[in-house]
Formats: sequence, C-alpha cells, structure tokens
Amino acid sequence: MSKIFNRLHHVCIVVLDIKATEAYYDSVGVGPWLDYPPLADYTELEVPSKAGFTSMKYRYCNTENIQLQLCQPSPGTPQADFLAAHGEGVFHLGFEVDDANVAEAQAVDDGVDIWMRGRRTDGSGFTYFKTPGAGVTLEIRQSQK
Repeated sequence: MSKIFNRLHHVCIVVLDIKATEAYYDSVGVGPWLDYPPLADYTELEVPSKAGFTSMKYRYCNTENIQLQLCQPSPGTPQADFLAAHGEGVFHLGFEVDDANVAEAQAVDDGVDIWMRGRRTDGSGFTYFKTPGAGVTLEIRQSQK
C-alpha cells in the first residue's frame, strides 16, 4: 500500500456565499484570502461539467500549518451536489504529492477509483478519488512549478 495520502496540504469547504464566509473568517482573524489560480488553466480536465468547474469561485488562505480553501460551487458540479445534499461543510482533503501522475497510478494500483482529474501543461494538477469509506473525498495535488 502506497503512502500518497500523508502530506495534508489543504481542507476545502463548500459554502453558499464565499464573500460572507470569507468576511466571517476575517472577523475571527483567519486570513488574508487570495484568489485561486484560474480554473480554466487546465489543459486536461475530466469532470462532470467543464463549464461548471471553470466557473466555480475559490479563495484560499495559508495558515501556519495548512491551507484553507473556500469553494462556492456552480450548477452541474459534484461540489454543488454536495452543498444541496449536506449543506456547507468539508468537501475534500487535499494531499500534496511530488508527481500527480505517479501518485494517481499508485492509488489506482491500491484499488482507489478516480472520480475527477485535471492537469496543467507543466504536469501540475489534481485527482479526486471515490473514497466513500473515508467520510470525505480525498484528493491529491501537485503544485505548479
């Protein structure tokens, strides 16, 4: 069994109103919040709705030990389905890997099924896995170079 889920990078929280949620976090001292890199930068994208994916709103904040992400989903996305079914809350845990393609292959070899994925031209990107036994979606991500 590989150890690709061992370097926690971020927690992604799906919210109804990203501006209101960010304002709340700011009021309790969590910030500053930054724009996530454009979602349209992915050259490979396997998601249920490309238009929905690229139109989601994301903001992030780097704390001393972890990144927090806020996501206001668009219709036709799993994030929107999650919000409708469960309300606001943690959608996924993101784990940093050195090579997304290698880590993805290791997870598949370990019997974990791919749910969604995206890559940029430099090889960076993400893979979400079908992880119902985890209680939350697990993701691997390789940072941009």
